[in-house]
Amino acid sequence: MEITLRLEQINDYKTVETLTREAFWNVHVPGCDEHLLLHHLRGAKAFVKELDFVAVYNHKIAGNIVYAESNIIDSDREYTMLTFGPVSVLPEYQNRGIGGKLITHTVKKAAAMGYRAIIIYGDIEYYKRFGFVESKKYNITNKEHQFPAALLALELYPNALTGIQGVFDEGSAYAINGDELEEFEKGFVTKEKGFARSQERFNELSKKYL
Repeated sequence: MEITLRLEQINDYKTVETLTREAFWNVHVPGCDEHLLLHHLRGAKAFVKELDFVAVYNHKIAGNIVYAESNIIDSDREYTMLTFGPVSVLPEYQNRGIGGKLITHTVKKAAAMGYRAIIIYGDIEYYKRFGFVESKKYNITNKEHQFPAALLALELYPNALTGIQGVFDEGSAYAINGDELEEFEKGFVTKEKGFARSQERFNELSKKYL
């Protein structure tokens, strides 16, 4: 597949929100909220528009990745990091390397922009191929001061996290209100919520602590 990457444009927004909804529907939970999260992030102060890329195949947007600045808080000190997500690929184009291409391209760009590290929630079995490791290696916890198996870190240059530890704060844009989601859903084609085996993996990672 010949994939072209470019920055997302304003007239792509609805297309990409629909793409994201399709990509995550019933994957983690019945339904999804990642399309509303994407909508929130674009208007957030922490949003990094220089890292908002879409993947185009045959003149059609097939994938997207977005980034926001986040923080590691250690007592009274804060260190600026990056987090990415959602990373979305249309179901019919998944498992063809599009997500990996988006990640690899933007990770290199983030490093060139001078960022220290990327902290995300994700499945280590997928993200280890990009160099992510469990955050426990760096003594970085969630807000409950725990080490979820899904909390992962990637240094963007050698020893970037040396001497840094604390609580990962991804920011308020990642908080989703159920009533707002219900209203937002009215702008999309109705889809049936249901169970998928991928939800079991998500629940396992959410409840596992290192």
